[in-house]
Amino acid sequence: MSSDASSPSPPALVRSIGPFQLAFYALGSMLGSGIYGLVGKAAGQVGTAVWLAFVVALVAALLTALSYASIGSRHPHAGGAAYATQRAFRTPILSFTVGLALVCSGLTSVATQSRIFAANLSNLLGLEALPVWIIVIGFILILTGVVFRGIRESMWVNVLCTLIEATGLLIVIAAGFSYWGSVNYLEIPPEKADIGLAIVVVQASVLTFFAFIGFEDAINVAEECRDPQRTIPLGLIAATATAAVLYITIAITVVSVVPPAELAAAPSPLTEVMSRAAPAFPSWVMTCIALFSVGNTALVNYITGTRLLYGMSNQGLLPDQLGAVHPERRTPHYAILVLLIILLPLALAGNITDLASATVLLLLLVFIVVNASLLVLIRLSGEVEGKFEVPQIVPLLGLCVCAVLFLTRLLTGDWLAPALAGSLIAGILVVYAIHRPVVQDD
Repeated sequence: MSSDASSPSPPALVRSIGPFQLAFYALGSMLGSGIYGLVGKAAGQVGTAVWLAFVVALVAALLTALSYASIGSRHPHAGGAAYATQRAFRTPILSFTVGLALVCSGLTSVATQSRIFAANLSNLLGLEALPVWIIVIGFILILTGVVFRGIRESMWVNVLCTLIEATGLLIVIAAGFSYWGSVNYLEIPPEKADIGLAIVVVQASVLTFFAFIGFEDAINVAEECRDPQRTIPLGLIAATATAAVLYITIAITVVSVVPPAELAAAPSPLTEVMSRAAPAFPSWVMTCIALFSVGNTALVNYITGTRLLYGMSNQGLLPDQLGAVHPERRTPHYAILVLLIILLPLALAGNITDLASATVLLLLLVFIVVNASLLVLIRLSGEVEGKFEVPQIVPLLGLCVCAVLFLTRLLTGDWLAPALAGSLIAGILVVYAIHRPVVQDD
């Protein structure tokens, strides 16, 4: 027998994720910390009709989520967006850009959440004398330890945090439910009366759409799912539907308790709702829930980033070392280490809000490419079919909706976010030119 035949296979990721855990993984990423502040800004834009903006955003998000579910069913690989792009277009520079754009999005999210976590924990425990950077570093190191420990442990931490996040939203709904019916739920701000309800709702849906971002993280743990062709569609659809019910119910509740203009001005809209609907409820409880929410968002994005690097390495888009798996923990330890090295200075750099805003534009571009990729794969001769197929109209509509949202954000927002997004793409292209990856096509 040859030495090649007798040599042991390199360690691989372990398949331990079922539909229940994957649904919580995607839901935890979507709930995150966004809804806790986003609903106030959205109410300021569209008034008591904010729930309609969430309905429109749900349709937009569900179209792309269904495309992701179909791709995951066809090709359950880590780094799923980059993999599908390469399989559809056979253009390494496009696949490389898509993959690293998602990594950039995850990194800025983790860095931002780490600073939010540090500030909230400092206020909660009265640690103002302690430098924030110490808490930031401690938080990131703990996250790194959980992610390195194993996907099973990371998933159960995620399930716990997601349950706490959802509980926080349910507490707000319960506190404000008696106020339902107290307002007209189709009123828009007086200064926008001449524009019309439909146009104002569509404009606001650009903002509320961002509350659904996170479903795309699920496909990146495909190689750690049991029966991924079934698990990924079930998990994605369940998570998106659950988030939609929570968001729309929260939107109705908050404008029933607090006038939209006051919600928009409140630093913490849900805390403001609780202070009026249930003044005896201890405010520190909501702060604790917010800490779990922030921590969960960071955890999911950290896991996603490492699996993107791992998947892109296996495609030949990144160095082979990033595709290595620890023999005992069965996690991509070099990918985890590389992200840690990048995260620490990024999180300590200060205000990166503008960078995070720019990555939202990158995400919309990625969604456009992913929907286009599925359109190509559906028509590709000899392409394998998955257990979850969608008609061509789904990715086509998903592509169009994401393009409209992208152009709306590009044309109606300030210039800084598009400039930063362009700079990130330029940086990715420079890395590609230096690295010159050799892609391993199937």
